[in-house]
Amino acid sequence: MLELDDVQINFDTNALWILNLALAVVMFGVALGVTLNDFKQLVRQPKVVVLGIVSQFVLLPFITYLFILLIKPQASIALGMIMVAACPGGNISNFMTHLAKGNTALSVSLTAFATFLAMIMTPLNFQFYGNLYAPTAQLLQSVELDFFELVKLVLLILGIPLILGMTLRSQNKKLAEKLSKILKPFSIIVFVTIVIIAFSNNLDVFYNYIDRVLLIGISHNIIALTLGFLLAKAFGLSFKNQKTLAIETGIQNSGLGLLLIFTFFNGLGGMAIIAAFWGIWHIVSGLSLAFYWSASKK
Repeated sequence: MLELDDVQINFDTNALWILNLALAVVMFGVALGVTLNDFKQLVRQPKVVVLGIVSQFVLLPFITYLFILLIKPQASIALGMIMVAACPGGNISNFMTHLAKGNTALSVSLTAFATFLAMIMTPLNFQFYGNLYAPTAQLLQSVELDFFELVKLVLLILGIPLILGMTLRSQNKKLAEKLSKILKPFSIIVFVTIVIIAFSNNLDVFYNYIDRVLLIGISHNIIALTLGFLLAKAFGLSFKNQKTLAIETGIQNSGLGLLLIFTFFNGLGGMAIIAAFWGIWHIVSGLSLAFYWSASKK
């Protein structure tokens, strides 16, 4: 077998453009359900907001870095873990929170706010922790990643759809609600289809190398879910909000991570496989946890 980072992931330019578009449409669909009042609601409960943001953008990248120091994975796998941890929560977290009987309104608001912050925090965290760990720092130097190009792409994929969706919602609520009902399921189906096609085109790669990331990916996700839950519990939040923060921290926008990996790292083997595995596994773990909590009497 080839060394993991020499493996060529089959994902062509056309598929990358469609993935770009699908992610933008997913974000636009989420934004159609977001209002300025959602952000005002967050201001009224600053403790929950601060904990949600700290959990996602401060503690998760930091603990990921500590986890990397502990297990010392291959450099590209470590960089993929940093990329996933630097991404904001995924919009599927809203559905999972609702299923888990969590605070859905808080989940939607946190997702929107985290997406807004991600325009700066995702590139910042990725660059900071990527350069802090020597093996990944060498990898970053070899690809000469431009920080501002990274910010620009995140802004295009997350920021502009968020602003456009919220603007349309404020001007025509009925149209926004109609579009949201159509776009959200459609865009998610398109996105999942692209991931499945990419996965099926690289079955041999996953079959040969999945053992390199299986335990790491599952452990990393469990750490993220546990972090959000315990942080909320430590600060005395309700069980409803504990569930919400667990899901918001543990369900990452790995689709964004994959997009950045294919755009800036040419689908670097270890990075792409850990991010793709995260994308599949966090749906399994998140739904399992949500179904468990939905059956709970609490």
